Amino acid sequence: MKVFVAGASGAIGLPLVSALLRQGHVVTGMTRSELGAEKLLALGAQVARVSAFDAPGLEEALRKAEAEVVIDELTALPKDPAEYGAAFPGDRQLRLEGGGNLHRAAQAFGVRRYIQQASGFFLQAESGLADETAPLAIEASPGIAAGAQMYAEIESRLQNRSGKMEGVLLRYGFFYGPDTWYHLDGATGASVRRGEFPIIGQGEGVWSFVHVDDAALATVAALTADPGTYIVVDDHPAPVGTWLPEFARWVGAPPPPHCTEQEALDAAGPDALYFGTKLCGATNAKARKALNFHPRRPEWLQA
Repeated sequence: MKVFVAGASGAIGLPLVSALLRQGHVVTGMTRSELGAEKLLALGAQVARVSAFDAPGLEEALRKAEAEVVIDELTALPKDPAEYGAAFPGDRQLRLEGGGNLHRAAQAFGVRRYIQQASGFFLQAESGLADETAPLAIEASPGIAAGAQMYAEIESRLQNRSGKMEGVLLRYGFFYGPDTWYHLDGATGASVRRGEFPIIGQGEGVWSFVHVDDAALATVAALTADPGTYIVVDDHPAPVGTWLPEFARWVGAPPPPHCTEQEALDAAGPDALYFGTKLCGATNAKARKALNFHPRRPEWLQA
């Protein structure tokens, strides 16, 4: 299959391109950076040096690639999650405006299938774990609500597409693994070693992670799965009070400190409180069946 990957040199992009090539697909990776282009060429992919804000350039890139499937992994995330508030406007613009350009170019070219990165952690279940029917948490704390609204617009764009192009939404969990925040040398590991990531209250916020290599394999499987929405998370959703001490031990940090909900609200604001006490985990039951998805156990639970 001829596959065009946007965001191809990112944390999910590179393992995805590798997985696609291993399975015999012809891959064109889209990137703006020279280093990203070098990495993609080294893997054996073709490279499209084009900006997501260049609508005519995108149409030409898809034509040159003869793309049958487009995979949108566009993000503009900072190296440190502590900087995400400042980076959010640019990330939002890339995903909505740039991603909108890519989506329209794919429709204009007649791409058969469009696979879209979505969120498996900004969901809201009435009880238990969220599944594919769960709405996005657009009424959460301000920063999380803004992120959830962004994803809602992305999902709506794909679901309300015109023509015959098939749509697949992949609601990924928090990425961990190389070049992510949640890795031995990642920014969150450094924050935990500095004692900056406390357990808030009872630490009831439930997080769902997924290794980038597992997410890549699920994305490859989505090339031929039925159109629709799939939650791509691992088998171990856990509250912060459970996973964070294990993560701290894995990265060589002391046990995380504790603080009250009011202390967290005063020091870090309502988003930190939401992440620590209200975040909703998700189930991967549909992906396990439809995508033959068998994710690994988080590394910090194996240490």
